[in-house]
This record gives sequence, structure tokens and C-alpha cells, in this order.
Amino acid sequence: MMTTFTDWDIIRNLLLAARWTVALSLVAFFGGTLVTLPLLLIRLLRRRWPNRLIRAYIELFQGTPLLMQLFLAFFGVALFGIDVSPWTAASLALTFYTSAFLLDIWYGSVLALPKGQWEASRCLGLSFSQTLCRVVAPQALRIAIAPTVGFAVQVIKGTALASIIGFVELTKAGTMLNNVTYQPFKVFGLVALGYFLLCWPLSRYSQHLEKKFNAAHHH
Repeated sequence: MMTTFTDWDIIRNLLLAARWTVALSLVAFFGGTLVTLPLLLIRLLRRRWPNRLIRAYIELFQGTPLLMQLFLAFFGVALFGIDVSPWTAASLALTFYTSAFLLDIWYGSVLALPKGQWEASRCLGLSFSQTLCRVVAPQALRIAIAPTVGFAVQVIKGTALASIIGFVELTKAGTMLNNVTYQPFKVFGLVALGYFLLCWPLSRYSQHLEKKFNAAHHH
């Protein structure tokens, strides 16, 4: 039984699990974006109390280990008698974790624009929302895209921690296969290769965008 796992079986099982790594990363990223956008708007309005709450939110999710957030999402919710699947818990925890970082990246990108743009728009009679949509957002987007793609790499790596709560993605599948095959070097070598193939293109793309933006910025 233990020797029936061929190399192809190991690779095939890891590829199947890698789909869940990609799916969880996408859910975290799109979910994080949906949470971030309204919070970003509130932050740009610069109201005192909402801003303090948002600051606390960012500090909470950035300042605590993602592992702890996953544990709380999975086991903490169960204390209230609510049964959550590892997929739901991992999706929720990673969504909030992602949003806390995206909020900082995107807010920083808006702040990086010259102050004069807001004033000039006001002089032209544009409202806050018109200024945001037509003037600020297109420029902030260009600044934000490289660090955002770079952060996507962190999200993919972060999904590995979901294995702790029993979510079967690449890392968990590797552990399970290792328990059956007793070939840790081969199995985890392939797991590492899997993460490399997912993350390396994004890292390269992020660097490319950074260079491109800096070149455009200096012209």
C-alpha cells in the first residue's frame, strides 16, 4: 500500500491541492478588495472617529499572526455553536487579513499624489466623488499596482497556514502524502516548487511594474 504511490500520483495529488491554494488566494484577494474599498472611502473623508476605528482594524489584523486569526475564525466561531468549514474559516480570516494590508497600500498610493490635485479639482468645481473617480483614482491605481501584485505573493504564501485548521491545500496535501510515502525530501521539494511556480511570476511582474512606473514617473 505504501509503495503504490508513484511520482506521478504525488504530482497529480499536489496539482489538485494547488487548485485550492489558487482558489483560496483569489477569494482572499477579491474578498479583501470588497472590504477595502468602502473602508478606503471612509478613510479619505477624514472623519475622526471612523478613522480611529479603521486604524484599530488595520493594527489588529496586521499586528497579530495570521495563524492566530485562522484559529479564531475556525475554533473561536465554534464556541458560539456555529459550525464553520475549514474553507469558510480560511476564506474569512484571509479576507480580513488581506484587506488590512490593501487598505494601507491603497491609502498610501492616494497620499503619494501631489496635494495640489485635490485643490485644483476643487477650484474647477469638481465634487469629492468626481475628483476621486476622475483625477485621483486613475493615478493612485498606477502607484498601487506594483505593491498590490507584490502583496499577492504574501497572500499565496499565507494560504499555507490554512493547513493548520485542516484545509487541504498544497502544504496540507504535502503533509498527507509524506505520511503515506515517507519521502519527505521528494514530497516537500515538489510542494516548494509548486509555491515557487505560483509566486515567482507575480514577483517578477511586480518588479517589472515597479520599474515601469518609476521610469514613467521620472519622465
